[in-house]
Amino acid sequence: MRQYIIALFTLFVLGLQPLTAQAEEALLSKLEPLTIATETDATMFTVEIADTDALRARGLMFRQRLPEDRGMLFDFGSPRQVAMWMKNTYIPLDMFFIREDGTIAYIAENTVPHSLDTVGVKEPVLGVLELAGGSAKRLGIRAGDTVYHRVFRNKD
Repeated sequence: MRQYIIALFTLFVLGLQPLTAQAEEALLSKLEPLTIATETDATMFTVEIADTDALRARGLMFRQRLPEDRGMLFDFGSPRQVAMWMKNTYIPLDMFFIREDGTIAYIAENTVPHSLDTVGVKEPVLGVLELAGGSAKRLGIRAGDTVYHRVFRNKD
């Protein structure tokens, strides 16, 4: 009984404290490793997984910053035509549209914050990776390079 009371008290106290945006995002999504391999190098990132309609709809909206080694991977479950936008997104992003085999079909670099213009490809893709704007140029990532992650069935 004592443990039950302590647990209730802890939940009550935690409920009174507002969550920071970062803590809120961590509760909503999973963090997983992801690697992008270019012709000359490979770079690892830690990405949040947006694999539900709610997480995909929220994306990176309202974030004030995105560290260079972090990102968000949108998992659509099956290949489809995808269009993204920057509504309520405060930071420029590079968007990587990724085929089922993990190869990058298209990169939209330095997308414009708050833009309602859609960015996408006609080719079906399984996922979209969002990284801080300028990442593709800084790391030499191009269409045709490979993203390794369990979503693309190329990671054992």
